[in-house]
Amino acid sequence: MGAPLGAKVGGRGGHRRLYKPMSEINVTPFVDVMLVLLIVFMVTAPLLTVSVPVNLPQTQAKPSTAADKKPLTVSVKEDGTIYVQESLVTLTGLVAALKTIPDIDPETRIMVRGDKKNNYGTMVEVLGAIANAGYTKIGLAASLPTPAAPQSTPARSNPTHR
Repeated sequence: MGAPLGAKVGGRGGHRRLYKPMSEINVTPFVDVMLVLLIVFMVTAPLLTVSVPVNLPQTQAKPSTAADKKPLTVSVKEDGTIYVQESLVTLTGLVAALKTIPDIDPETRIMVRGDKKNNYGTMVEVLGAIANAGYTKIGLAASLPTPAAPQSTPARSNPTHR
């Protein structure tokens, strides 16, 4: 008596089972995840900009080229009001407001935006409070000067000397 080749003997009712690997990629879960990510980014993108109006001083310095994540922004308006991102805080509550932000550590970059008409003492107090809290990467934000339009010079006459 011989057994048939390729058939599975035993099991449930002696049925023959052949397994074929599926060679198609199911992209439906991938598309679902991508659409969810698109919606999340569309909702959070407007929140990433700082909308506290500050008249920044101008400088000739080159912009920072740090490649790490976007810095945290502390803005000091002309009247001395202080904002962490877009939340109004007091000088005494500045450090507490920084500590409540998730994913912030002493290595996080903090950019201080101060109005050019600000009192120097106010800016020093804000910078000192941030530094005393243990944050080590503190920078001052400034705007680049707008390029001036080329001025036309009047044509000079070249008298010939004889």
